[in-house]
Amino acid sequence: MPLIIAGERSGVGKTTITLALLSWLKNQGKSIQSFKVGPDYIDPMFHTAITGLPCRNLDPILTSEDYIKSCFSYHSQQADISIIEGVMGLYDGVPTHTSFCYGSTAHIAKLLQIPVILIIDCSKLSTSIAAIIYGYVNLDLEVRIVGIILNKVGSEKHLSLLKEGLKICSIPIVGIWFREKYIELPSRHLGLIPTEEITLHKQIFKQLGILAENSFSWDILMPYFQEKKNYFTNKLVINSSHFTPQKKYNIRIAIAKDKAFNFYYQDNFDILESLGVELVFFSPINDDKIPDNIQGIYLGGGFPEVFASELVKNITMIKSLKKAINSGIFTYAECGGMMYLSEKIIDFESKSWEMVGVLPNIVMMDKKLTIGYRKGKILVKNKLFKNTIILNGHEFHRGKNYQDSNSPIIEIKDYYTQQILSYQGWQIQNIYASYLHIHFANIIPQIKIFLEEIL
Repeated sequence: MPLIIAGERSGVGKTTITLALLSWLKNQGKSIQSFKVGPDYIDPMFHTAITGLPCRNLDPILTSEDYIKSCFSYHSQQADISIIEGVMGLYDGVPTHTSFCYGSTAHIAKLLQIPVILIIDCSKLSTSIAAIIYGYVNLDLEVRIVGIILNKVGSEKHLSLLKEGLKICSIPIVGIWFREKYIELPSRHLGLIPTEEITLHKQIFKQLGILAENSFSWDILMPYFQEKKNYFTNKLVINSSHFTPQKKYNIRIAIAKDKAFNFYYQDNFDILESLGVELVFFSPINDDKIPDNIQGIYLGGGFPEVFASELVKNITMIKSLKKAINSGIFTYAECGGMMYLSEKIIDFESKSWEMVGVLPNIVMMDKKLTIGYRKGKILVKNKLFKNTIILNGHEFHRGKNYQDSNSPIIEIKDYYTQQILSYQGWQIQNIYASYLHIHFANIIPQIKIFLEEIL
């Protein structure tokens, strides 16, 4: 049976402990399909680096409950073990008319009927842990918490006090992580530093695997992983339409992918390939030019502000990209991709870097993080969006435009409050660019229409 690794709040060590769990299981020769609740790009990179299988995001706000069920079931059945890393605190989601925690880890646990292992940061707790565990276990009995992991335990004495408090909860401790042995993963302004930039990440994974050997109660955990067959027989039915190859369009799309541009959902790639699109990856940092014989360009998010000096030095790539865009090739750019197409990026040290320059925009890096689910109303019809539709998306950036677009293509509202936050984005020539990240599962009809047009 699959397991969800959840936290009682953000910052309790979910990712580090999940990676340790994945590392140890991988060392045992298991094939592991991992998942991440929510829209995050970076944590899944770490999962993938360990398991060798693309981590999948489970986000009903960006996709749908039906898609979550199908995605989880389809990909899990191709591996020995499935593990889901939660997001934020167990019940942290978006209140809707149907749920106070829609999109949360608890929501996914109920939707997929998967038991939860809850991580507690014990650094400032002793016997009061009983009240926390009791509340989490009893708030919603459909969310089945089957074990807890005690993280950042200070000493054996501290551990004995925690155990004393837990006696009234009747829930097993499946892991104990002491503070002095805890491994912190390097981070910066948008969270963890991606694995591609950490030269010693394999060494870190090895250390985590060694710690996991003695930090988990494997006699309690392993029986869950051995119940896989019964779980998939009885629990979920795959909607195969999400994964069945569609009409072959025989189109080549160039996708920017390197350490500056790596914010992509693997599902987006899979959806394009299922439609017969050939994905041709290129590096704006390392390659001399964009790929030949392409009908589209896809520039995802990432860290162009961090690698601005390397991007600027690749003059031949900038000329090649600019020439292709000016020739009319359709270009879709999200967040970092949009920043790269702008005139300039002004970094955190106020240093200015000349970018591709096909968008009349200057991006300044700001200390304030813009983050959250969004409702994006398409204002301008284009090849990708023929009609005025509403997109569910996500913003995650510290970039701030020097001035707003004179002809914005999208109205951005906060998903929860419905407050208008901005009018943004550019449609110049065949460029479609904004800060909004989207998952392609909910726009497959629009993608098909788009592919028909550019054939």
